[in-house]
Amino acid sequence: MPKNIEEEIKDLVNKITDVPVAQLKPEADFFNDLGIDSMKAIEIMAAFEKKYKVIIPEEEIPKMRSLVKIIEFAKKKIK
Repeated sequence: MPKNIEEEIKDLVNKITDVPVAQLKPEADFFNDLGIDSMKAIEIMAAFEKKYKVIIPEEEIPKMRSLVKIIEFAKKKIK
């Protein structure tokens, strides 16, 4: 697993959404707290899958609403 996966994921979300990194708190809900729309959320998931060469199961995608959820998934799947 990359050493600083949390920072990498924050950077990925920042590049896609233009939400300042300082606002990307681990627990912040993409939709309610950060105002990210569903299309941007899909872009985040696609970019995450491509970058780390993993597939997020379809039933898991709706749960990926915050950095902490993506990071938890990454820690389980990325070696």
